[in-house]
Amino acid sequence: MTLARVVVPERSVLAEAALAVLFALFTALMAQLVIPLPFTPVPITGQTFAVLLTGALLGSRLGAVSMVLYVTLGAVGLPFYAGGAHGMQVVFGATGGYLLGFIVADFVVGRLAELRWDRSLQRSLPAMAAGQAVIYALGLIGLGLALHWPANLLQLGLTPFLIGDAIKLVAAALLLPAAWRILPAP
Repeated sequence: MTLARVVVPERSVLAEAALAVLFALFTALMAQLVIPLPFTPVPITGQTFAVLLTGALLGSRLGAVSMVLYVTLGAVGLPFYAGGAHGMQVVFGATGGYLLGFIVADFVVGRLAELRWDRSLQRSLPAMAAGQAVIYALGLIGLGLALHWPANLLQLGLTPFLIGDAIKLVAAALLLPAAWRILPAP
């Protein structure tokens, strides 16, 4: 059971669709918190916080569905990506691997939440770290393909983000056990 199941126990298609849309919109909103970096096509955003939280709250299947919806809506032209970017050129561009990573990360974090890894900080942190590792791995592959595998790939797509992503990861990891303590036990 995930937190979303406690808050919205009804398992109807409408309830699940509403949650998927809500968290896709939350991710789009967090994507607008942008700090561009002049030396890389990858900006700092709030997306990863939203992505990790989405997976943990919604679970593996619904979390991944929410991220598929997020990526699809941005691909078809809604200004959902970092700084209002949109379109297929983004999906197949330098940051497309990170977008794909969001989907897989939500599945991984969601599955770990279903296994109750979201109930304590000691387990929530590694769950979030696993999701972040998926985002980095797929993001670096996509960035490498788009930029023809530059020698400084890690400096372009990983190292500038480690501190900020660690802060977002810890924030998400802290929220989950706190929410479980506040909500009535299922």
